[in-house]
Amino acid sequence: MASARKASSYSKRKPVINTRRSRKQQKSYIKAVPPQKIVKFNMGDYKGFEDNKYKIKMSLDAGDNIQVRDLALEAIRQSLNKDMTKLIQKNFFLRCNVYPHNILRNNRIFSGGSKGERIQTGMKNSFGSPEGRAAIVKKGKPIFTLYYNGNEHIPKVKTFFKKVKPKLPGKSIVSFENLK
Repeated sequence: MASARKASSYSKRKPVINTRRSRKQQKSYIKAVPPQKIVKFNMGDYKGFEDNKYKIKMSLDAGDNIQVRDLALEAIRQSLNKDMTKLIQKNFFLRCNVYPHNILRNNRIFSGGSKGERIQTGMKNSFGSPEGRAAIVKKGKPIFTLYYNGNEHIPKVKTFFKKVKPKLPGKSIVSFENLK
């Protein structure tokens, strides 16, 4: 089974042009869009969030301009959701604020043996095949936002956010706010 390319090959680069699918297939560089890996964007008690029930807001913000793969976003979402469910059951609301629109491509090149002769085209048709998706996040924008109650849970929740920071490329900042 082919594995995904490591995120450092995409994370700190500027977004590449022509990475979205065009409505007109003839003008589209990308013929097929890879499936979405993020299962849910809103988790927990959405009704309580709409009713302004929660008093504490904690968010994970981007410290740099970065591209985040959808695989990393899903890993962070699962980790935060699991930890918060263990801590305070369903009395929280977690939102993923970014959507992976950018399509990542890979021009596969084989080295050694005779395999390369059958597959490689060099720089002719070098656009590459779609491999995954990424979200483009500007500096200072929130990636995940968590709303909950209970001042006694603040240190625990901060450790949850620090635990998921290595899953993101570049710098990330945990911000805290008391809501009225």
